[in-house]
Amino acid sequence: MNLLAATALGTLDWVVIGVFVLFMIGIVVYVTMQKNENSGDYFLGGRDATWIAIGTSIFASNIGSEHLIGLAGSGAASGMAMAHWEIQGWMILILAWVFVPFYERSQVMTMPEFLERRYNKTSRSILTGISLISYVMTKVAVTVYAGGLVFQQVFGIKELWGIDFFWIAAIGLVLITAIYTILGGMKSVLYTSVLQTPILLLGSAIILYLGFDALGGWDQMMVACDVKPSYEGASSESMIHLMRSNDDPQFPWLGALIGSAIIGFWYWCTDQFIVQRVLSGKDEKQARRGTIFGAYLKLLPVFLFLIPGMIAFALSKEQIVVNGEVFTLSTPDAAFPTLVAKLLPAGVKGIVVCGILAALMSSLASLFNSSAMLYTIDFHKRMWPNTSEKKLVVIGQIATVVIVVLGILWIPIMRSVGDVLYTYLQDVQSVLAPGIASAFLLGITWKRTSAQGGMWGLISGLVIGLTRLGAKVYYSNVTDAADNVFKYLFYDLNWLFFCGWMMLFCCLVVIIVSLCTKAPDPKQIQGLVFGNSTPEQIEATRRSWNKWDVIHSVIILGITAAFYYYFW
Repeated sequence: MNLLAATALGTLDWVVIGVFVLFMIGIVVYVTMQKNENSGDYFLGGRDATWIAIGTSIFASNIGSEHLIGLAGSGAASGMAMAHWEIQGWMILILAWVFVPFYERSQVMTMPEFLERRYNKTSRSILTGISLISYVMTKVAVTVYAGGLVFQQVFGIKELWGIDFFWIAAIGLVLITAIYTILGGMKSVLYTSVLQTPILLLGSAIILYLGFDALGGWDQMMVACDVKPSYEGASSESMIHLMRSNDDPQFPWLGALIGSAIIGFWYWCTDQFIVQRVLSGKDEKQARRGTIFGAYLKLLPVFLFLIPGMIAFALSKEQIVVNGEVFTLSTPDAAFPTLVAKLLPAGVKGIVVCGILAALMSSLASLFNSSAMLYTIDFHKRMWPNTSEKKLVVIGQIATVVIVVLGILWIPIMRSVGDVLYTYLQDVQSVLAPGIASAFLLGITWKRTSAQGGMWGLISGLVIGLTRLGAKVYYSNVTDAADNVFKYLFYDLNWLFFCGWMMLFCCLVVIIVSLCTKAPDPKQIQGLVFGNSTPEQIEATRRSWNKWDVIHSVIILGITAAFYYYFW
């Protein structure tokens, strides 16, 4: 992305940022004064989180650089296409109503630990390895890389003290976030999210309001964006439509529905990064209500980030004059920072900068905490089971430092191939998701799923995923490669359709291997699968919800359906 013109932050902006930082420091000091006596306190906040903390943490953890840059940029480049991934409050309801009871009954601390309870130790090791590598090399790396770019653009500084400001912004973001994550653990993540989420929502809402004000309203945006998307080979449907022709090279409607559902299921229902917030709940009622609250909040990113990207496209297309100069957009990915730079008055810029800080810091903090927990609980504790609880907390803090260092070391690689890797981020998730999703889905819905079945479902997903990524790298650099079945399946086939076929294949592997191997002991899987829970467990789950939980879930589903109807 090209560097924007300097964004002059006034005195009032710096005052707002200063107040935000003071509040953050106050929260961290308060949290660190509360002793973490064991690993449960440090990684899960003592399992006493309420629904507000859980819901805001789910939302704040989810909102990161892929929204500030990627989602707004996608809105400017292709319109509503990426909304399939964002209007997914309904998918979080699956976590609330289907998975929460099993996770709560098992009292596990990590998702790999749940797979060990349901399957075997090998399944646990496979998922731990996949998660740790993917967190450091994709989520942490992309968040840090994009964070440096965002602040370089928002502040409009090329160099400071003779150093490229990108490095100062990126490393500063990592170090500040790491300090409060290491000191306070999960409680820092939860408590700071309660402050960060409202600021993020307020800042983004201000951008949305001022964008519509400059453009002239919703109708003007819809008219300006009623054009064919800019990407090569795009179908005739305009940017304002969710559903594109199945011939569309990037977002065929059937592939988008299937692919976004599979990726969403993996992310919202089985990924440690998200589920760890639910595991910190005081009880099943708080965990479910926190998840429902998170589902409400998840309906917002389309309006807070994607639509502002479309507004930026419309302002640039119509050559609208904003604050005395014609609004121009250098690249689609510059949409959100450009709106910040050109729309906002003094003081308000400070609020939005705080919102950007909040988004990046909360996402990074959650990643650091989840990664450290995976190493500490799923590797260290298994290898040295007699390690004291207080030492496990120290190990977790050291693990966080290591992950921070790895994240910083990965920045130069991200910066050299950043645009390519960022483009492939969703593609990476699309090949990670099917194997893991099949193991969890069949693990809780089918009592006959065996340990070997679940394990081979994970392994088949890993092998196919690595093959697909390897083929992507190879064929992207070899222009004269001959056409064959392998190239079609692992390179030419649309990534969303590939995700769907891969999910089907992994499920078949789980089913076939399960039928050919020994069925699990009913006592081993009691309470971990449908049809094998005790009457007491079923009654406890029934007491954990009432009509209002159902009503709110129906409202979320209704909003989702209305959204699809309007933008069909």
